[in-house]
Amino acid sequence: MNFSSYFVCIAFEFCSYFVYSVGMENAIRRKILDFLAKWRSSENHLPLIIRGARQIGKTYSVRQFGKNYKSFVEINFVDSPEYKDIFLRGYSTDEVIKRISFHNPKFKFIPKETLIFFDELQEYPDCSTSLKFFAEDGRFDVICSGSMMGLNYRQISSNSVGYKLDYQMYSLDFEEYLWAKGYGESFTEELYSHLKNLEPFSKEELNLLNDYFLEYAVIGGMPAVVKRFLIDGNYSNILPLQSQLVRDYEEDITKYADGLDKTKIKNIYRNIPVFLAQENKKFQITKVAKNARSRYYVGCAEWLRDAGVVNLCFCLNNVCLPLKGNYDEAKYKIYYHDTGLLMANLDEESSEDLRKNKNLGIFKGAIYENLVGQMLKTAGFDLYYYKKENAQLEMDFFVRTTESLVPVEVKAKDGATVSLNNLIKYPSYKDVRFGIKFCNKNIGFNGRFYTIPYFCAFLLKRFLREDFVVATNREKPDGLKKDEV
Repeated sequence: MNFSSYFVCIAFEFCSYFVYSVGMENAIRRKILDFLAKWRSSENHLPLIIRGARQIGKTYSVRQFGKNYKSFVEINFVDSPEYKDIFLRGYSTDEVIKRISFHNPKFKFIPKETLIFFDELQEYPDCSTSLKFFAEDGRFDVICSGSMMGLNYRQISSNSVGYKLDYQMYSLDFEEYLWAKGYGESFTEELYSHLKNLEPFSKEELNLLNDYFLEYAVIGGMPAVVKRFLIDGNYSNILPLQSQLVRDYEEDITKYADGLDKTKIKNIYRNIPVFLAQENKKFQITKVAKNARSRYYVGCAEWLRDAGVVNLCFCLNNVCLPLKGNYDEAKYKIYYHDTGLLMANLDEESSEDLRKNKNLGIFKGAIYENLVGQMLKTAGFDLYYYKKENAQLEMDFFVRTTESLVPVEVKAKDGATVSLNNLIKYPSYKDVRFGIKFCNKNIGFNGRFYTIPYFCAFLLKRFLREDFVVATNREKPDGLKKDEV
C-alpha cells in the first residue's frame, strides 16, 4: 500500500474522531498488555514484578489486564496500609488469602481465574517474600508493581530469587503514541516496509510523520501528558503537567534516597539539560556545583538510573565487541527517561519558543539525542558511546548485530559525518562494517551507512535482527573520496 495525500487527510480526520469518540482511557493502548497476555498463557508462569518510573501507566495497565480474569484482587499498600499485616502469620498462600479476606470478604479467590495485584510495593517490600509461596502453589496469578525510587530491588531479588519474572516498563514509545492517535499495527507495518525495502517516503508522508515526531519530542510519552495533548489539540496545558511530574520525582528523591545526599541527587537531576547542552554532552561534576568533586557524588547518578528516571550511556574503552565489560563506569552521559521531562527543565523562554514556533534552538541536538537514546533503551538496547580523548573521533551511540558493531549517529543538522565514515573506513575498527545515521532526512543507503528519519528509530532493533540488506562479512570500503567524508 502506498500512502497518498488523500489517505493522510482521512487518517488525520479518523485520529481526531477516534480520540474524542472512544474516550481517552481507551485511546491509549500499551505494549505491556500483549506481554501480559503471553505471560498468562505460558505454562507454569511465575509471579511478575513490573519495574519502571512512577506515572508511566503501570497500575492502569494491570487494571486493564485484570478485566480478563473472573476475579481481580488489588491491594495498594499506600491507599490501604492495613493490608501490611497479611503476612504476619506467615507467607503460605492459604494464610495470606485468609488475611486478605479478613480485610475484604468480597474478594473472590477462584483458582486459575484470579489475578492478585500488589501495588506500591515500595511501601512494603517484604511482600516479595510471598512470591516464592505463590509460585509453588500455582493457583493464582500474582503481579507486583511500585515506584522504582522506593524499591530496594536487591532486597526484593534476594527474597524471591528463582520465583519471579521481571518486566521493565517505560513511558509511551513513538509507536504507542501513534496508536494513541488512532493508528493501528498496519500503519507500523507500512512504516517498516519503507525501512525494510529502503523505499523513501513521499513528501506528504515525510512531512506528516515529522510533525507527529516533533509533537512526541515536545510532549514526551508520559500517559497523562499525552492524554491532555490529544484532548486539547495544543500545547497550552502541557508544560504545567510536565513540570508537576518533575516536582513529583524530586519529592520522591527526598522521600526515598536513603543513605545518599538527597540534595546532590536532585542537583544532578536538575542539571541534566546543562550536560546535554555541551558539545560532548558528557556528565561533568563541575557543572553540578562549583568546586564539586566526583568522590562526593558517587552513587548519585546510579541511584537515578535504578529509580528508572534517567538513562546512563557509558563511554566505550575501545571500539570493538563485546560491548558489556568494554566501557568506563566513570565516564557517562545522562539522559532523561522521557524527553518531555527534559522539556520541563529547559528555561521558560526555550520551552515557549519550542511550543509556539517549533524552534528547538540551541537544545536541538540535546533533544534529539535524548529522544533517540530513550527510543533505543525502550527497544531493549543498553546505551554506549565513544569519545577519543584529544581526537576528533566520537560517536553518539553503539548497538550491535550478532556479528557486527554498529555506530549510530544522531544528526540535528545536515552536516558532515566524519566520525561515522572513519569508523567504517579504517581497518583498525574491524567489528564495524556499516553504520546508522538518524537525521531529518529520508530513508537511504550509500553503501556504508543507512540514513533513517528520527521517527523510525523505534524500528531499529527489528531492522537489525531481520532485514539488514548488507552482508556482515563484506569487506570494508577501500577508501572514501573527499566529498564523501
